[in-house]
Amino acid sequence: MKLTLKIWRQKNAQAKGQMVTYPIDGIDGDMSFLEMMDVLNNKLINEGEEPVVFDHDCREGICGSCSMFINGEAHGPDRLVTTCQLHMRKFKDGETITIEPFRADGFPVIKDLMVDRSAFDRIQHAGGFISVNTSGNTQDANSIPIEKADADDAFAAATCIGCGACVASCKNASAMLFVSAKVSQFALLPQGQVEATDRVLNMVKQMDEEGFGNCTNTGACEVECPKGISLENIARMNREYLSASLKG
Repeated sequence: MKLTLKIWRQKNAQAKGQMVTYPIDGIDGDMSFLEMMDVLNNKLINEGEEPVVFDHDCREGICGSCSMFINGEAHGPDRLVTTCQLHMRKFKDGETITIEPFRADGFPVIKDLMVDRSAFDRIQHAGGFISVNTSGNTQDANSIPIEKADADDAFAAATCIGCGACVASCKNASAMLFVSAKVSQFALLPQGQVEATDRVLNMVKQMDEEGFGNCTNTGACEVECPKGISLENIARMNREYLSASLKG
């Protein structure tokens, strides 16, 4: 395959970025998108140019770091996959592919396609955990009966990998799908009830402080989420937040 890549290049957060065009050929349809980027970077290095900086780690759709905005879609044209799981057979020979970083005030650009998503870490630190007494009186979690529907919903919410596709897809750069998934995985389980009130209040407060927008109810976040996190989690978080606010 021969392709034309239009890639956002930006030296640092303060520099002014621009789209740069790169022709590339010899791309196999069975390559992953990141393997195609590796081919491009090898070409640039051999030509004495600086390679394109992008985030990646596991390349198995688990870590969520390979976040690219491809042809106007978070993680590209496929569904329920991360960028590293996107294959080049989804594109046509001769196609022009536009590649940008995830854009949001809460995700400042570090360089090229790499953005700082530490805002998600700070939201997690604000309440995405449970405090367990480990003084010798702990109860085996497997011995606590839980309704199967609740357990299934909690596991579904816990599959969120924090990639930020929901933020990049939302016209308001809302992080509510991410935050609601982290709230839901505990709100549905008895282990999460003790700190439920503080958790949702603190996480939503931190989300607002990080500069993320409000939910637009358009559903773009669920469509682009590589793990298919449901909008039902946002409704659950809103109920948890209202209940916690009344208690407070």
